[in-house]
Amino acid sequence: MSGERDMTGSGSDSGATNAMWGGRFADGPSAIMREINASIPFDKALWREDIAASKAHVAMLAACGIVAAEDAGVIANGLEAVAAEYERDGVPENWDLEDIHMTTEARLAELIGPVAGRLHTARSRNDQVATDFRLWVRGRMEAMDQALADLQRALVTRAGEHKGSIMPGFTHLQTAQPVTLGHHLMAYYEMFRRDRSRLADARARMNECPLGSAALAGTGFAIDREMTAQALGFAAPTANSLDAVSDRDFAMDFLWCCSTTALHLSRLAEELILWASQPFGFIRLPDSLSTGSSIMPQKKNPDAAELVRGHAGRVIGALTSLMITMKGLPLAYSKDMQDDKPPVFEAASLMELSLAAMTGMIAGSSFDTARMRAAAELGYATATDLADWLVRVADIPFREAHHITGSAVKLAESRGTALDQLPLADLKAIDERIDERVYAALSVDASVAARRSYGGTAPTQVGLQVERARAALGMEE
Repeated sequence: MSGERDMTGSGSDSGATNAMWGGRFADGPSAIMREINASIPFDKALWREDIAASKAHVAMLAACGIVAAEDAGVIANGLEAVAAEYERDGVPENWDLEDIHMTTEARLAELIGPVAGRLHTARSRNDQVATDFRLWVRGRMEAMDQALADLQRALVTRAGEHKGSIMPGFTHLQTAQPVTLGHHLMAYYEMFRRDRSRLADARARMNECPLGSAALAGTGFAIDREMTAQALGFAAPTANSLDAVSDRDFAMDFLWCCSTTALHLSRLAEELILWASQPFGFIRLPDSLSTGSSIMPQKKNPDAAELVRGHAGRVIGALTSLMITMKGLPLAYSKDMQDDKPPVFEAASLMELSLAAMTGMIAGSSFDTARMRAAAELGYATATDLADWLVRVADIPFREAHHITGSAVKLAESRGTALDQLPLADLKAIDERIDERVYAALSVDASVAARRSYGGTAPTQVGLQVERARAALGMEE
């Protein structure tokens, strides 16, 4: 988007190659300048926001007596006609007009004549683009929040189905303790709950309207910025005109939200990729979100999950790109800021795809719970339960109990058997204080059922987590 242009008269100058620049420039831009300067190929995405902000602006100008009501009506009708053309035919790309703002104003002038020039009274492209971009980002925040809610609903539904399905829990990707699949899925529900809270915070923080800040110093016209802010759904107008036209924190906040969500999606994608591999065999991903191999007919590749994982790097790169663009800019507007939109547009598109793909994978996958349970039983996952039993029943200090348990695991490992398959005599040979009651604590079922602390993996606790989440998401029983 181009830099400041604070046209407060009733029309624009002609005679230069680009009439919108006015009479300051005797010669038109060179071919290089024309190409480097034009942002219409990407900022045309803002056309709906640009029309909405222009309609709010001209309505305010009329209400304040700055533009005649008749002229304001003609302008508003003209803007509706331009919007209808864009909706039907798309936005034309005339690089001489540089951006969506000039493109819309030029077409408006073709439709309604010189009165179109009154629209730009008391505003600049600087506050215009700041307003349009905020509106666009706010809309994508709301769409992303809804997509996250859909993913949460899929997770909660599957967690409810599997609140008692036992699987190995891992640390360092080594079997640690048995957990339930429902508990594992609800861990991602919590991650995405935090992601939604970050979006809500960012939306509240950015919901101030820059319109009326003009180029950088405000305007001498007696405008009503509260009116335009309210018309566009903002909580208030921005408080400082210099900051308003040069602020892109809202875009970086959005990209930060996208980045943390992409990290969480990538972690979940990685688990699905591992679980779908033959050595794990925990899950079968839906055919609609998998691909085959051009040479190996037996292959079913988790490509959608891999692409979700890969998109995280591009989204984080978008945040880095915008932060570096903004890091050294003095107040107020600089043309560097034209590069603020491509990374935001790309990240928003990637997040939309990634969230939809992940929701489809969670909803459409089938889980091999028998294989999950067998894996939990093979990895000495109840070793901690043996140590806990020694502390709780035999009154042994935990560090000593840890040592005793390690000896029991070593013995079971040497014999290729599970802990609960060791004879009592062998356990008593390790420590005389062990008795037959220990076997009640050594099964994976007993281990999981014992984790009844708030937020634990016991099926009763997972059921409570699911109920709370369903209520929070407004899911019907």
